[in-house]
Amino acid sequence: MDRSEDRTPPARGVALTAVAWLLQVLGFAVFILMGIGKLAGWEDFAQTFEEIGAGQWLRYFVGVAEVAGAVGLLIPRLSGLAASGLTLVVAGAAVTHLAVLRDSGWALPVVLIVLMGALAWIRRAETASLPSFVRGLLGRD
Repeated sequence: MDRSEDRTPPARGVALTAVAWLLQVLGFAVFILMGIGKLAGWEDFAQTFEEIGAGQWLRYFVGVAEVAGAVGLLIPRLSGLAASGLTLVVAGAAVTHLAVLRDSGWALPVVLIVLMGALAWIRRAETASLPSFVRGLLGRD
């Protein structure tokens, strides 16, 4: 079997794998907390989304995206894709804090962009292997 048919992502060093898992667990903790807070309607989140002016539907949408992304971070094959999606979510948050709210709330999203971007890069082989993995599951090889 040549490499193009192999659904197993290439191995990486122990240190880089440990860093990936550290980022995955840290990201899970942050995003599950923030996502649940948005879905539960914690006052700070509800007020922030009110100030944005897009309506509370956006709070629910972002909350679902954060919870789904957090769960995806704990699944190694999906963690790179989840990290990429979460990077987009927090990029939106950083831009919103800078351009719409004009406050200092952009700092945490920028840190999360860097951390989730690093995780997406570390797990890029897993992300690249997803199409062939799914084709294999569907029996379409």
